[in-house]
Amino acid sequence: MTATDTHRSIEAIWRIESARIIAGLARMLRDVGLAEELAQDALVTALEQWPQTGVPDNPGAWLMTTAKHRAIDRLRRHQLMERKHEEIARELEAEQADAMPRFDAMLDDDIGDDLLRLIFTACHPALPAESRVALTLRLLGGLSTAEIARAFLQPEPTVAQRIVRAKRTLAEKQVPFEVPRGEELAARLDAVLGVIYLVFNEGYTATAGDDWMRPALCDEALRLGRILAGLMPRQASVFGLLALMELQASRTHARSGPDGEPIRLLEQNRARWDRLLIQRGLTALERARQLGGDAEPYTLQAAIAACHARAPAAERTDWGRIAALYATLAAVAPSPVVELNRAVAVAMASGPATGLALVDALRDEPILANYHLLPAVRGDLLEKLDRHDEARAEFERAAALTRNARERELLRKRAAACVQHATDG
Repeated sequence: MTATDTHRSIEAIWRIESARIIAGLARMLRDVGLAEELAQDALVTALEQWPQTGVPDNPGAWLMTTAKHRAIDRLRRHQLMERKHEEIARELEAEQADAMPRFDAMLDDDIGDDLLRLIFTACHPALPAESRVALTLRLLGGLSTAEIARAFLQPEPTVAQRIVRAKRTLAEKQVPFEVPRGEELAARLDAVLGVIYLVFNEGYTATAGDDWMRPALCDEALRLGRILAGLMPRQASVFGLLALMELQASRTHARSGPDGEPIRLLEQNRARWDRLLIQRGLTALERARQLGGDAEPYTLQAAIAACHARAPAAERTDWGRIAALYATLAAVAPSPVVELNRAVAVAMASGPATGLALVDALRDEPILANYHLLPAVRGDLLEKLDRHDEARAEFERAAALTRNARERELLRKRAAACVQHATDG
């Protein structure tokens, strides 16, 4: 294995293991900022050693053990002799021999799940709502500041400052590393659901890089959603989000071709959709409705996904129903992005000209100024109206805005197809 191959392996392993390592350290150290710092130190050590020694058989355990050694060294270096710190150091030393088996056992405990504790800690009311989400995406998903900024459609320096301030606030206020109970648990639920959904979305369509999807992030979000459903069995919003993620995840195997190229929804082979995930999603959707969540945003989005899941073929999709659901969603949770999605549904139900008029009304929305899907949707509708030169320009603009290499390639191909159509015409 070359050094380049090793570095790629380390990057992939870090994506999978970083959240668990940070969560495990945070439980022991009660400081998420320090936990992340020590986990990063372990990563740097891996980058230095593995190209020479090779990737270990259990890289997650190696990283965790290395991070724990760093924690012990930190405690000793600062001569923290208080009983609490001595107990932490002894606990870390005692656990090194069997770090990964015990760590996995902790992750299987619904209430005692370290990742769940990490989410609720990062979503503490002491932090502004957007900082809670940004911090948890950073800690849970191992996402870079740039990727989080893209998810928020906000400047990277703004998100970086939020993350730094959030970690400082948690340390200064000595926020306990725990899952809250009772009313406090319910109060923090919205922020937690938002975090999980953004993690899922980053896995479903990667913000940047060479991969169209990051299935490991989708799997992690689904796991946490299922944990929450078990923890809060009477919360409609939990089941609404779970239904949405299950239904969207059901399309994973059909969303890319043999070489990893994206396949658009209407062109997917629905025989490759996961029927088990669809059934789980429909069951969760029904549970959300039974709990009175029909008009909640996640339930409405899940109902839209269910329309696609129930259609045996793309041409049999109930676009009128989808457009109506988006209209309800726009009333409940107004957003330019929701309006853009509604425009797509209206275009499918009533024709591209009608949809284009709705899209054009959104062109001056500040939040969509650098949102690549706005020109992508507009290009699609212009292409359907045989306005190929205009469509080409929109696809090229969308390609310039996206940071996902696979999506950029798809958009450039669509732009080239418009040139060919214009030439042939």
